[in-house]
Amino acid sequence: MGQRECRKSKVLNNDKEIYIHKRKPEDGAQAMKILVVYYSLYGHIHRMAEAVAEGAKDVEGAEVDMCRVPETLAQEVIEMMGAVEAQKAIAHVPICTLGELASADAVIFGTPTRFGNMCGQMRQFLDATGRLWKEGALVGKIGSVFTSSATQHGGQESTILSFHTTLLHHGMIIVGLPYTFEGQERNDEITGGSPYGSATIAGNTGERMPSENELAAARFQGKYIAMLASKLAKHRREIIDAMCE
Repeated sequence: MGQRECRKSKVLNNDKEIYIHKRKPEDGAQAMKILVVYYSLYGHIHRMAEAVAEGAKDVEGAEVDMCRVPETLAQEVIEMMGAVEAQKAIAHVPICTLGELASADAVIFGTPTRFGNMCGQMRQFLDATGRLWKEGALVGKIGSVFTSSATQHGGQESTILSFHTTLLHHGMIIVGLPYTFEGQERNDEITGGSPYGSATIAGNTGERMPSENELAAARFQGKYIAMLASKLAKHRREIIDAMCE
């Protein structure tokens, strides 16, 4: 393994307030940090992010942070798109920093689809992670993705799969939504989600908010990742060091 992956990950300074859910670990349990990073224009991904965080914080020792990537749209564009009130509703969630990525044991990303790919705001945020890549700061950490689309076949799977490429370049361990979540096999309703990650269908005008089945999938995904991270976090450093010998 190369020098990049063998370096100790540097945690960047970060002194801003975080939107945190904590479950206090019992004696002997090791705390680990789950970071939910997302972009939401009309609130659909925000609601899914809340469900992901709800699932993750059910795991003992989990410290779950929610944060948004920076907006790139001008205010007048947001007004033209009718998203002002939705943006006000999520304004309390802080903007993510690169230091938060570096300090997390698992990162769960949420993005709406844009023609079968992640949104531009998320792409721009990830394009700024070159320093973390150079330091190997995310190597051996869990990465996962959830999404939304306007229609049932609006690019949910391709958005998540194409997102995975960036995570693999960072050396992350990709986790999706296994079929042990039984709601994934429902055929009595139109629902988002796939083995690649949870998802919601927003409707052509954003009129549809996540269904209970979609929220259950997001909670399952969050809890599943937190459970895996709780085991991996204890040994990640020693695995990387052993591979560098």
